[in-house]
Amino acid sequence: MNNEINNNYSTFSEKYDQLFDSELYQEWVDFVTKNSKATSIMDLGGGAGRLAVLLAQLGYTVDVLDLSPEMLSLAQKHANEANVDLSLLQADMRDFSDWKKEYPIIVSFADALNYLPNLSDFKLAIQQVYDHLAVGGQFLFDVITPYQVNVLYDNYYYNNDDDDENIFMWTSYPGEQENSVDHDLKFFVYDEAIDAFKIMREIHHEQTYDLKTYQETLRSAGFHNIEVFANFGQNNIDENTERWFFRAVK
Repeated sequence: MNNEINNNYSTFSEKYDQLFDSELYQEWVDFVTKNSKATSIMDLGGGAGRLAVLLAQLGYTVDVLDLSPEMLSLAQKHANEANVDLSLLQADMRDFSDWKKEYPIIVSFADALNYLPNLSDFKLAIQQVYDHLAVGGQFLFDVITPYQVNVLYDNYYYNNDDDDENIFMWTSYPGEQENSVDHDLKFFVYDEAIDAFKIMREIHHEQTYDLKTYQETLRSAGFHNIEVFANFGQNNIDENTERWFFRAVK
């Protein structure tokens, strides 16, 4: 990533945040509200707080945990714009044991868990979730499936040049590990100061596993009543499901 980015150029996190479809966040909200009433909730890997703001507007008390200070800064900005309160916690989802609060519900969406680099890290995060849930509490989350990674992301390419001064290119390649993918994300942003484009680039690695691995990891952590859905909880899964939605109870 180019280190010469200034305030006029903004940050990669800001550009990335602007890409997401607001309708998707509403579908995640619907999945949460279908399984819970307004209560205290943690959004694990909650990033720029888009989901958290929508939940706060519905009466949930939301704590957002994320490793990125840039993303949490955006979450605070979005909360201010929506005139809602969010509690922001900068921490690693693999170990936030110093945070002693328990929740009736913890959620994690939008590939947050897929960004953990390996199965050991994923297991650590799942155990942290279990430890921070109250007895009877629910964990709602989604992950991309091996079908998404190995078929739909196979040499995937997307180019958005609707804005001549902010061009986005996304290319995906198979990762080195089984059921993994590397996304090469580039923004070409026009800089008036030099009358030229600058590049903002990041490589995002995502890792997923077969369904049995997810289920066994949840059971090993202590979860029960584990359910898996497709389409934001509206359908049963099949071999072409792109994203699994989980509900598990402590």
